[in-house]
Amino acid sequence: MQLIRNPVFALALAALLLAACDAKERDAVPPPADGMFSGPTLSPPRAKPEFTLTSTSGTPFQFRKETDGKLTLLFFGYTHCPDVCPLHMANIAAVYKKLSYEQQQAMRVVFVTTDPDRDTPQRLRTWLDNFHPAFVGLAGPVDLVNSLQQSMGMPPAAREATPTDTTAGSYGVAHGAAVLAFTPDDSLRVLYPFGIRQQDWAKDIPLLLKVKARS
Repeated sequence: MQLIRNPVFALALAALLLAACDAKERDAVPPPADGMFSGPTLSPPRAKPEFTLTSTSGTPFQFRKETDGKLTLLFFGYTHCPDVCPLHMANIAAVYKKLSYEQQQAMRVVFVTTDPDRDTPQRLRTWLDNFHPAFVGLAGPVDLVNSLQQSMGMPPAAREATPTDTTAGSYGVAHGAAVLAFTPDDSLRVLYPFGIRQQDWAKDIPLLLKVKARS
């Protein structure tokens, strides 16, 4: 089942984010060169947002504070997703496991569910543990999560029928398919659309980790 709301989502998202970028300069020294990364690069970059959702342990997770100064990969999806979400997480996890301890400690992978009715804390934690136990799972009211997505230029998530599955209560969730990459200077710099491969992450993650804030 296709869950990408728009087949040209990556380009549309890039345009939306570019239009909404903060005027404040947050460039690193030196700034990333065009074509350095495997996804669209935002210029100027956009500041990391501040929001609080609930982690799988039941405690508040302050996104800006908890990820301060770290490479942060943020993705909005759901555990019943048949294709986009598990493939993104599997590709990231495969590369994450090969990083050095120091690189792993300098990085956060954050997954925000767009289906809180079914993604209980236990289910979300179990699903993420299939990829890596260090991955952070967050949940919050649908309206709040959609507001966060829209504030970052993402389309809001929405339930949709699943014609091939007639099970009572079954539904899909249409959602954006891009991973948002915030570099260690706490700036949103790169968008990674569906289709990014393990070798792309293996090339890009070490480069993303090197983007530092201006001293």
